[in-house]
Amino acid sequence: MRNSPLNLAALPVGARAHITHVDWDSIDATSARRLRELGLDVGVDVEALHRGSLFARDPMAVRVGRMRIILRLVHAAAFHLEPMA
Repeated sequence: MRNSPLNLAALPVGARAHITHVDWDSIDATSARRLRELGLDVGVDVEALHRGSLFARDPMAVRVGRMRIILRLVHAAAFHLEPMA
């Protein structure tokens, strides 16, 4: 078991995980609404696809269902995950 919870910002590229908790209070209301509309919420499976440039790892791309979503790491850190086998 992990000592600290895995969040979406730390999910390795190519790894899949299940969203178990979202800290919506850490995301501004407009961004939180958009992320919910895109399907990012508790119970959803995500896959880390790729990250930003070599030195700036922001933003990151994730797959949610058949969609590819680009989001900032500050927002991704609010999504707590459980790794999938």
